[in-house]
Amino acid sequence: MSPLTAKNIHRHELIGLNIEIIKSTDKNLIGIQGCIVDETKQMLVLDLVSSKSNTTASRRVSIEKKNNSFRFELPNKELVDVDGSLLNSRSENRIKNVIRKRW
Repeated sequence: MSPLTAKNIHRHELIGLNIEIIKSTDKNLIGIQGCIVDETKQMLVLDLVSSKSNTTASRRVSIEKKNNSFRFELPNKELVDVDGSLLNSRSENRIKNVIRKRW
């Protein structure tokens, strides 16, 4: 499989990437940042870290894909904006979904 780039992010594994919600139908979600720890057909599970009073607490939240737009940070530190509706399928189906040429 080719390396993760801005052009092929929709065909790669998303778990482990840092993201920020940049657009949402729920205005309370805009600006939330975290690391993707799990993915389902319609949801991303983020691990959010907040540091308050010298203690680091993490919590997990589930974010719907289709009503949000995300900014992904790729391993090479490049930032990529993706509409969640493009990711709205099971990861294993999205990864192997290839446009086949007919000869």
